[in-house]
Amino acid sequence: MKCLAMSFVAVMTLAGVRASDAAVRIKEDRGGRIGAYVDKYKGLRSSGEMVIIDGYCVSACTIVLGSVPPDKICVTSRAKLGFHAAWNPGSKGRQITDAEATQNLYSMYPSEVRRWIDQRGGLSPRMIFLSGRELATMYRPCHLDSRASSY
Repeated sequence: MKCLAMSFVAVMTLAGVRASDAAVRIKEDRGGRIGAYVDKYKGLRSSGEMVIIDGYCVSACTIVLGSVPPDKICVTSRAKLGFHAAWNPGSKGRQITDAEATQNLYSMYPSEVRRWIDQRGGLSPRMIFLSGRELATMYRPCHLDSRASSY
């Protein structure tokens, strides 16, 4: 009976969470293949969920900035975005910069983020980080709640 009561409480709690209340938390995302992130964030955009950036979001993860409407993104004080040029694996594991993919990646970012990147010399093999006050001027602060799931 106790198990049944706990199940009922869980179902009732979940029933009270509307899709517009749901949130996805990005915490320690080191990126990956650009295409995979484009697809991932397309689904996130159409879901209408809020995105909380609450830690590292680097490389292809940063595509979220151009994929999800800015009013659906918030940042915590721990948010740290890392940008670099796109690359392909070369011989012996070397990273070969892909100019076309880098331009495509760059074009996905909002104009304010592109300006920030340009002021730091553009996208290159070297990682540049956007965080703290600079990031807080571009995206609103999060008011965290426990309903956010990691993405």
